[in-house]
Amino acid sequence: MADTIEFFFDVISPYVYLADTLLPGLRSRHPDLEIVHRPILFAGLLKHWGQLGPAEIPSKRVFMFKDILRRAAEQGVPLRGPASHPFNPLTAQRAILAAPPEQRAAATTAIARAGWGEGAELGDPAVLVAALDRAGLPGAALVARAGDPDIKAALVAETEQAIARGVFGVPSFLVRGELVWGQDRLRDVEAILEGRDPVTPDAAAQLLTRPASANRR
Repeated sequence: MADTIEFFFDVISPYVYLADTLLPGLRSRHPDLEIVHRPILFAGLLKHWGQLGPAEIPSKRVFMFKDILRRAAEQGVPLRGPASHPFNPLTAQRAILAAPPEQRAAATTAIARAGWGEGAELGDPAVLVAALDRAGLPGAALVARAGDPDIKAALVAETEQAIARGVFGVPSFLVRGELVWGQDRLRDVEAILEGRDPVTPDAAAQLLTRPASANRR
């Protein structure tokens, strides 16, 4: 029976770009694997869970950009970073969602690579059109559809559904009912797929049911 992974992402995150470059290898090792791309809004997650984004904490922003340079070097992929960051990812995320499901992987790769790999401004609709066109997708049509009320509502709904399922950060992966966060945790996704996950319900329950002895004010 084929497995399905749900991939929750927002191209505002460099780690989404890094995760996207690792997915072809995962697919090659698991040919029957289906990966469902679910564009959501990272800002919506932050608002719901009461968090700041990494770029909003000065020292964390410095660490993040150094970290992604290290991770990109490990993976052997180019990383220039978009022309501005943070940028407004709404049009990009909506354009990806506007694509038919079978084209969303290509749309995600095209846009993430244009910004994080090549240094383009991902808040610029013209950049998105060009990136999608280069991938053989109808860039102008998808970016135009990003302004449609139904696409706007669909992105909000995708984000709300992700929150309801416990998603708190991007990239996140849902596999066999397990939520896995971070491109550096794709090895855990693979362990779950292969039946090698060391987490058991009993072991997790022993930790999760322990009472708190202190609470931060």
